[in-house]
Amino acid sequence: MRSAAWRISLWATLAFACGTMLVFLFLHRFVAADIQRRTDAWLSGEVEVLGDVAGHTPKDALYGAVVGEVAELAAKEVPNRLRSESSSNDSVFFLQAGRDGSLKLWVGAGDGVANLKAIKANEILPDRPRDLNVNGFTIPFRVASIRMDDGSHIYLGLSERDELRVLRYLRNRFVGWWLLLVLFGFGIVFFTTRRMLTHVRRISEAASRIGHSDLNTRVPTTERNDEVAQLALTLNGMLDRIESSMHQLHTITDSLAHDLRSPLTAIRGKLEMSLSAATQIEQNEPIVSAIEELDRLTDFLNKSLDVAEAKADALRLSRTELDLDELLRVMIDLYEPSMSEKGTQLRLRSAGPLKIEADAGLIHRMIANLFDNELKHLPAGCTVTIQLRVDDDTALLVFEDNGPGFAPEVRRHLFEGRVKGSGSNGHGLGLAFIDAVVRAHGGRVSALNRDEGGVYISVALPLAAKEENLPVAH
Repeated sequence: MRSAAWRISLWATLAFACGTMLVFLFLHRFVAADIQRRTDAWLSGEVEVLGDVAGHTPKDALYGAVVGEVAELAAKEVPNRLRSESSSNDSVFFLQAGRDGSLKLWVGAGDGVANLKAIKANEILPDRPRDLNVNGFTIPFRVASIRMDDGSHIYLGLSERDELRVLRYLRNRFVGWWLLLVLFGFGIVFFTTRRMLTHVRRISEAASRIGHSDLNTRVPTTERNDEVAQLALTLNGMLDRIESSMHQLHTITDSLAHDLRSPLTAIRGKLEMSLSAATQIEQNEPIVSAIEELDRLTDFLNKSLDVAEAKADALRLSRTELDLDELLRVMIDLYEPSMSEKGTQLRLRSAGPLKIEADAGLIHRMIANLFDNELKHLPAGCTVTIQLRVDDDTALLVFEDNGPGFAPEVRRHLFEGRVKGSGSNGHGLGLAFIDAVVRAHGGRVSALNRDEGGVYISVALPLAAKEENLPVAH
């Protein structure tokens, strides 16, 4: 029900249903008005005939019989009259009221008292038939009247039962056909829309599978020259341009890296030769300092290029299966002597082997940056706690310490390039590089200050498929 095909079909069917219902309401009103017009014409004609008969019939003992017989004949002329369950005629009545309002002549079911009472309560004008509700009858009568020369009034009433039956039959048949048409229309629209959107879904699925390292894949196309086919062609054209742009970006970065690294490597080599040839200690220190600055500049260059490529979603990955637990233990063995010398303790809490599909070189450099940040920015006597555990379908790597935390001026810009605290002597690319590597692997990273002091950095990376059900460490 959340699909676009369902919503389109629902709204289209709703519009069709509302439109057909409005047409039916107009038709129903037209038919009801036409039936009433025909009924009024019949009543007006018959009441004039009855009035003429009553006017020309002598007012003797046979008056009631003659007029009553004519009224009975008129009642039998009602077309399509339903038969009543009773033997009496309850669909038509004839009533003549005297000048004083008394019942003078009655032809119909019952004694006519209720009918006369209803007539007195409702003013019925000649030549203007109107509806009349009579006590004891659930269906109203359509009544026409005529005034006689002697001051009496003749009333002819016709039950609206036949009219209501026709309208009810029309409504029932319409509702049945209306429901069938609505359901049939919904099925056609849903089938057509779903068939069209199925190809759109295939295009979307194919586009989502096109990764940063798989720009050669293209979305499927069809032979139909419709909007969906045009969408597929447009996406393929866009992918061609993206692939060309990525190729140009890689060419530029590779050329830039080569053009900058070559002279830096040559300068470093000459400095090392000068360091080997130097005989006095005071000559060695400037050379060693220059070599260290060159190393920092090379590292800055590598990180800057990696961050730039990652922000452009063009970081190239060579994925292999990598055990994070094993890599962490190797990195701890590498950094623990330097941290111990500074008085910093390292604690590892690991859930055991956790394997991910990642670029080993980039992950190694990312973890090295985490250790470098702790080594450079923590004062002596602090503790770094490293946790590695499974969180849903990701490997969660957490670095916590009890140091001073992030400076207020960089707290909101931790993952932006060249942002660093006032006391830092780095380039401000450490966390930006970490964020770039993690995002390139489809993970997420967060960093914040702990309430009790220190920093909290978490890195979540997708697990390899066979590592999804490993136990969680507590």
